[in-house]
Amino acid sequence: MSMLGRIFSRILGRPAEAAEAAEASKAGAAAPAATGGAAAPASAAPAAAAMNQVDLEKVMNERAAAAGQKLNWRTSIVDLMKLLDLDSGLAARKELATELGYTGDTSDSATMNVWLHKQVMRKVAENGGIVPADLKD
Repeated sequence: MSMLGRIFSRILGRPAEAAEAAEASKAGAAAPAATGGAAAPASAAPAAAAMNQVDLEKVMNERAAAAGQKLNWRTSIVDLMKLLDLDSGLAARKELATELGYTGDTSDSATMNVWLHKQVMRKVAENGGIVPADLKD
């Protein structure tokens, strides 16, 4: 299971495979258009649109309240991953960066972390999460 799939599963409260399938459907729908091929089946879009909306802020604030330590999920990818009970180590973040197509220097973890947080917020919003306006690009 992908790192992004695990994040989706923990935040959106549905199996990671469903979230990954939605991502694959979106990628598949975009690829033919880019290459001039036939469009993706119409059934792919409704499947993604039919996902229940999940309030990211509510889910994460509940997890933060139960964590027993102060973690700032709103700005820190490390804290977000910790609240989701995921490995937040550098290797895991590099794996997530590769998965999301990061092209910067992974040795510059501060820059990579900021990028990762923005990308995760974007992906959550694209896949059924209600992301606070101040956390969107």
